[in-house]
Amino acid sequence: MEQIESLETPGARDLLLQTASAIMREGDVVDISLSELSLRSGLNSALVKYYFGNKAGLLKALLDRDMEAIVKSVDALLAKDDMTPEAKLRRHISKSIDTYYAYPYLNRLLMRLVRDSDEADAKRIADLYLLPLQSAYKRFIAEGVEAGVFRPIDPQLFYFTATGAADRFFSARLVLKHCFNQDALTEELRDRYREHTVDFVMAGILAR
Repeated sequence: MEQIESLETPGARDLLLQTASAIMREGDVVDISLSELSLRSGLNSALVKYYFGNKAGLLKALLDRDMEAIVKSVDALLAKDDMTPEAKLRRHISKSIDTYYAYPYLNRLLMRLVRDSDEADAKRIADLYLLPLQSAYKRFIAEGVEAGVFRPIDPQLFYFTATGAADRFFSARLVLKHCFNQDALTEELRDRYREHTVDFVMAGILAR
């Protein structure tokens, strides 16, 4: 009991998650070294076991932190009665670009954990994050079709289109480096890509 209590460090759990997120973002990876995590955070690596059980538990907690925020923001957007379907979808796509800029590892981490988890954990991830987002896309599109501003398109395919457009760009730093001589994801680049993606996707769904 004394050993457990000695590990208690105010804010340590959040700091471990923040540091793990920074390591994966900067390294363009979906894995971490516990020694690097300890060095970067200034915390004992034993805290990973204390708070998360093991490294896999840490990665799951990081996914939960980031994905819960996304699902909540989508639910809040759907609940807005003072926005048109077009404005809602534009806002959602814009926020998706911002999210993948902040957490470029997110979709790859999601897929890794679904692949590597047992059936129960994989289902938990799907039920908490994948299915709610898929349901949200159905509602986004249905509202727009009913209002006469969207074409009736397949929400499942739209999910992959929108997610892929956001994820692929921010997880392709090697392409930026070797093809475009650009080695960093800058805010200016994020803003340009956000505008491009919103216009490009909306052009495909708006009724003409």
